[in-house]
Amino acid sequence: MIVEEQNIITIAYELRENDSSGPLLERMDHNWPFKFYFGTGKLLPAFEAELQGLEEGQSFAFTLPPEQAYGPVQEGNIIDVPRSAFRELGDNFLTEGNFVTLTDDLGEHHNGKILSWTEDSVKVDFNHEMAGKTLHFSGVVLNIREATVEEHIRKSYIEEDGLRQ
Repeated sequence: MIVEEQNIITIAYELRENDSSGPLLERMDHNWPFKFYFGTGKLLPAFEAELQGLEEGQSFAFTLPPEQAYGPVQEGNIIDVPRSAFRELGDNFLTEGNFVTLTDDLGEHHNGKILSWTEDSVKVDFNHEMAGKTLHFSGVVLNIREATVEEHIRKSYIEEDGLRQ
C-alpha cells in the first residue's frame, strides 16, 4: 500500500526548526506515533503532498518554508487585550509565555501567548505558535491501512458539520 486518500497512516517523525540540525520542536516516535486519516484537509497541504505516494517502511525528510506551513508572523495578530478580560484568571496567570484561550463576542475561541502586560492591558500573540518558522520533518512511514467503515463515516460527519480546520 501507499500513502493516499482514505488510508490511515501511522508515522514516526522529528520536527526541527530550519533544518535537520535545528532545535527540536516535536517528536513522535515508535512508542507514540502520529496516526491520521490521509486527505481530510486537517493537516498542512504541503505536509500531505510530501507524504503522498510513500510506501510503508519508507523514510522521508523535507523542509516547509513558513508560506507552506503556518504562514508568516502577522503583526495584526498581536493585540492588546483589556486586563479586565483576565480578571477571573487572577494575576498569577499573567506570566510571559503562558498560553491562554480567549472567547470573542461571537463565541469563537482564540489561542494566544502572553507577551507582556501593564495595569490596563495584556499584549497577546494570537499567531500560530509555529508561524514564521521554517519546519524540517524527518521520519518513517510505520503503517498504512485502509480506513474502516466507521472511520469513513466519522470523516464524512466532520466534513458535513463544517468542523474541518
